[in-house]
Amino acid sequence: MSSSRRLPVPFDPADAAFLDDPYPTFAALRAIAPVHEHPLLGMPVAVSHAACSEVLRGRSLGRIWADAQPAADFPAFNLLHRNSLLEREGEPHDRLRTLVAAAFNRGHTARLEPAVRALADRLIAELAVQVRHTGSADLMAGVAHVLPVEVIAELLGLPEEIRPRLRGWSTAIVAMYEPDPGDGRRARAEESSAEFAGALRELIAHRRVHPGDDLVSDLVSADLGPERSGRGARLSTDELVGTAALLLMAGHEATVNVIGNGVLALLDRPEQWRRLVADPGLDATAVEELIRYDPPLQLFERTAMRDTVVAGHPVPEGTKVAALLGAAAHDPQVFDRPTELDVGRRPNPHLGFGAGVHYCLGAPLARVEVAAVLDALRRRLPGMTLAARPRRRPDFVMRGLRELRLAA
Repeated sequence: MSSSRRLPVPFDPADAAFLDDPYPTFAALRAIAPVHEHPLLGMPVAVSHAACSEVLRGRSLGRIWADAQPAADFPAFNLLHRNSLLEREGEPHDRLRTLVAAAFNRGHTARLEPAVRALADRLIAELAVQVRHTGSADLMAGVAHVLPVEVIAELLGLPEEIRPRLRGWSTAIVAMYEPDPGDGRRARAEESSAEFAGALRELIAHRRVHPGDDLVSDLVSADLGPERSGRGARLSTDELVGTAALLLMAGHEATVNVIGNGVLALLDRPEQWRRLVADPGLDATAVEELIRYDPPLQLFERTAMRDTVVAGHPVPEGTKVAALLGAAAHDPQVFDRPTELDVGRRPNPHLGFGAGVHYCLGAPLARVEVAAVLDALRRRLPGMTLAARPRRRPDFVMRGLRELRLAA
């Protein structure tokens, strides 16, 4: 079998039937070769677990940011990403990641866990009341979109007056990651980037004078230079803004879609939900399985910093290459019965949080959020069912639902 195959179009990322269930297409591609050229996406795509691992871990591949064009139309969007640790390699990435990881390691996940569980319980309790009174309720609007925004707001110490705008900012900005967002979404992404960056600059200025028990305050302390950080490292204001923006976008969008995709998977396979209701000890493995089974992030791209090879497929310097995380998650060479949902699956080496130097720093907090929702649903809506077929977002990269109505 050849290492790559040139197909006219391996799949159309805008096709509704493909978006509804991309996994059979991924399986067919994986049976042909681990890497395929994709003219619509403009880059080769890896579809096997091994090839995706090479993309994520390869040291000859990096996150090389290229400004959205025309750059004059996207100053704020480009600033947020140019200063993000996700879009850097080498010393700039290592310096920024070390400072952000040190701030995370000051106990923010443990600090927030009781509040996360209390909030999840309250939101699910309100959802259950609505189900009893009206016959159904939307998990996405009532829980999935609310919980992660509140958690990120608490993590960063964002003021109450801007919290209602966070969801809109995040949704608008990440729309730019789709293959063809369109002019309207591109304009909204820039507008939201500018508004969010402005709010963050005000918060950073405030925290320099009035530090609090939050991640921005911890990052600001690193921004004060060697006499305070003790390592000679520092964060610029633009890096602080980019880091906070990354935490919102990654922490909000991924968790929203894990909750929606995961609960839908459990309702489509009620025997797995009953198993989880009966055994709370499965929560940890269930969270990992929900991330694997229908990943919220389907594509993660990197750029060749020099001529390299991925699973036998040549990737010339400067060429982008994508890891299709949903395809990797269903690879039978790694996962037994990959098309089946198994809330007790062990081992589960999914790539949903990435791998290598760009592994997600917020993974522990995301796990807490999803586990809190599962626990609250178990207690408040153990007999939940689908009230209607869900409505899916028309996006490929960020895979998720618009609406998921529950009944009991």
